[in-house]
Amino acid sequence: MTATYTFDIFSSLDSYGSHNGDWGGYWGKQGPELLDHRLALYAPEQRMVFGANTYRQFVQMLGSSTEGSGVGDPWVTRMTSLPATVVSSTLEEPLAWPNATVAKGDAVDIVARLKEESDVPLRSHGSLSLNWALMATGLVDRVQVTLFPVITGQTGQEPIFRGAADFDLELLETRTLDGHTQELIYRPTLH
Repeated sequence: MTATYTFDIFSSLDSYGSHNGDWGGYWGKQGPELLDHRLALYAPEQRMVFGANTYRQFVQMLGSSTEGSGVGDPWVTRMTSLPATVVSSTLEEPLAWPNATVAKGDAVDIVARLKEESDVPLRSHGSLSLNWALMATGLVDRVQVTLFPVITGQTGQEPIFRGAADFDLELLETRTLDGHTQELIYRPTLH
């Protein structure tokens, strides 16, 4: 049995994964329902998969977190305590996260092997280029987009799908959190 792989990403309405403005973490739109839901998503056993750049960004954010950044939220703490595989040709162990290991080699081969061998689901939060490559080969089972009610036309950074192939999406689930944030879960199929 192969493990499911979920590409989990935050986005503004105009498809940016982050910003360089004064919005704050979650674009300042997090509420208790979103935070509780995120914690519930990360409560079950699962393995995280990151690319080297996203792993470095998380480590940097964790080291420089401020109140309101969201970095100290319980779901983030839970995420960093889960076993993680970091796909990298440059990082060396030991890593800053307690249960993280480096996997060197081709990301597609590494994740295909993880899917075959893992007893728990796999999840990646962020890691855009890694997940675009995995989607193109059919290794991503679910794309989970948390859509925040903002447009970041001036301050948006990291377009979440610029550079990805074309995909058809089958909507599997949708929910509204705190009355304004949408979570959309799709099954991607290469177009």
